[in-house]
Amino acid sequence: MIRDSTSARRDMVEHQLRRRGIRDERVLEAMAAIPREDFVPGRPAAYGDEPIQIGHGQTISQPYMTALMAAVLELRGSETVLEVGAGCGYAAAVLGQLARRVVTIEIVPELAALARDNLRRTGLDKNVTVVQGDGSGGYPKLAPYDAISVAAAAPDIPPALLDQLNDPGRLVIPVGSWLDQDLQVLVKRGGRIDTHVATGCRFVPLRGEEGWR
Repeated sequence: MIRDSTSARRDMVEHQLRRRGIRDERVLEAMAAIPREDFVPGRPAAYGDEPIQIGHGQTISQPYMTALMAAVLELRGSETVLEVGAGCGYAAAVLGQLARRVVTIEIVPELAALARDNLRRTGLDKNVTVVQGDGSGGYPKLAPYDAISVAAAAPDIPPALLDQLNDPGRLVIPVGSWLDQDLQVLVKRGGRIDTHVATGCRFVPLRGEEGWR
């Protein structure tokens, strides 16, 4: 099983990530090291090129999207990162390999508990804190954040997240309708915010006061 999962991760990195343009070696190494099958139900599908249902109307993103969102944050290891939408904890585990500290917030209590358990069981919780609550307004208690990653689609960029983003800082978030979004990357630098679109995407809706009601 260990040899098979290691091979599956290697194939995932080569075929789904590197060949599609993911070039950040730290991201590729993190994705190659973390046992994705320990975070999702239905382990045979853990390395498929698609999102996986994890219950409560939520999903774990396809590996490429997890890698792309991590890569556009351009983490170097010293950052404090906020993730909105912990899900099963996998993306937070990846971010935890790339940054000094990760705070991941999840609105669904059962998923917050699942993420916390998964991270603890895999030993990947040393620098990752799971918070249960409405992440559409960020988590001001520990702000500001050098990077923010939002794993759910918003109708607009929540102002609270921009307020909690450090300067300089980077924010990645899917923005659009319920059905289709653009993965937007916002870079705050010198009081100015520049935005570009990394790709088209489709995420579950962001729930909460500053998301979809």
